[in-house]
Order: sequence, then structure tokens, then C-alpha cells
Amino acid sequence: MKKIYSLIVSMMLLGLILSGCSSNEQAKKSTAQKQEVSQKNVELTISAAASLQDALNDIKANFEKANPNVKINFNFGASGALQQQISQGAPVDLFFSAAEDKFNNLVKDGLIEENQGKDVVGNELVLVVPKDTKKEINSFEELTKADKISIGTPDAVPAGQYGKETLENLNVWKAIEGKVVYGKDVRQVLSYVETNNVDAGIVYKTDALTSTKVKIVATAADNTHDPIIYPLGVIKDSKQPKEAKKFFEYLQNDESMKILEKYGFKGLN
Repeated sequence: MKKIYSLIVSMMLLGLILSGCSSNEQAKKSTAQKQEVSQKNVELTISAAASLQDALNDIKANFEKANPNVKINFNFGASGALQQQISQGAPVDLFFSAAEDKFNNLVKDGLIEENQGKDVVGNELVLVVPKDTKKEINSFEELTKADKISIGTPDAVPAGQYGKETLENLNVWKAIEGKVVYGKDVRQVLSYVETNNVDAGIVYKTDALTSTKVKIVATAADNTHDPIIYPLGVIKDSKQPKEAKKFFEYLQNDESMKILEKYGFKGLN
């Protein structure tokens, strides 16, 4: 009887031990699954100037391949409009602006920490015309020959702001102001030129290089407008600060800088 009793007790203890092990394994598996689901659900929203679209889409593909737990969503547009959206509480993790003043407004408002911002690249301003144009427009001064000219809305679109500034410094603005067709961002300006809706447009060099339907006829001298600098920063209230900082740093690494330069952006160092 004693042997049978001992055997029963031993079996019960073994059952308890196995049950405990199983519970621990299930708990560990459940925790791992939760962490995996949590990682897969990490998404970042980056508000970026329209002129960065092609370069950033290439960088996104590389980043997501190296970081499969992070999904990047872009919101492209005019830097002024993007700044307003962020000021009004839009859920954004990073801001990549085409103008320092739009970026600095968010720093002043406390929406971007000053030490969480960095000037990343520069650009050039160019005059483009339709590739098959019959009009002889080969300089900014010759825009007086055009019937319609397009630039971005200066208050919201940095390229438009720089364009107006250039034309004012060349004493051309007053003569052509009545012929200007304003675009909501630099890509819309480029589209107007591509479709022959205007005789000429002022865009960034990077945008002009993406099109086979326009040709660059002039480049604005650096002393005719403020420096074209693209600052990047992490939004203070980002819901994913760790991943936002990771992408912030990734955008500045050698691989990303090579992609930006491939699309015509200029390094600042």
C-alpha cells in the first residue's frame, strides 16, 4: 500500500510540475506574441515638403526593409501648409521642411525641441519651360515675354517665396506679377509647365530633374534669394519618440544622403 501511495503522490507532483512548466511556456509565448504585435503596429507620420517626395520614397523602402516593425507614412505638401497642420494638432512624428522660417515657427511654438532639429540638405532654384516651347525665354529677365508664369503661392510654398524674392531682386516682379498663376506646391507648378498651361515656371532643381517634359533654362544666383535649406526635426508630442528619433538619424546617414544627392539635393557639409 505504501508503494502505491508513494507512486500516486509522485505522479501528482509530476503533474503539477508539468502543468507549471506549461503555464510558464504559455505565458512567455503570450508575452512574445504581444510584443511582436506591438512592434508590427508602430507607424510614423512624416510631413515633408513636396520636393522631397521621390527621394524620401526611396529612403522609406530601405528603412522599412531594415526595420520591418516600423511603417512609414508620408504627408507631402507645401511646407507652410504642413506647418499649419502641425500647429493645429495634426498627429505628426517628424517635419522635413523646405524652408527654415516654417520650421523655426514650430520651434518657437515649442512643438519641436531646438536640439531635435537639423539642417540636412540644400537646393537650387531654376526657371523651366515646356520642352517643345516656341517662346524664346532663356533667363528670368526674359519672363516679360511670357503670357503666363507659374510659381508656388509665396506665403505657403517656399519655392514660391524664393521665386518672388529672386524676381524682385532682378527688378522683374512688377512687370510680370499680373501674369502669375500660383500653385499650391512646387509639384503643381511643375505640372502647369509640363502641360503647357503656362509658358514658364520657377521650381527647385530637384523637381525639374524628375521631368522629361520640361527643360531648365536658368538657375537663380545664390545672392538673389535667401539660402534654400531643408531642416528636419522630431515633433515633441510624437507618440513614437524612439522610432521617430531612429528615422530622424537614419535620414542623415551616408546611404540616405547619397539618395538625396542623387535626386539633386546638395549636402551642407
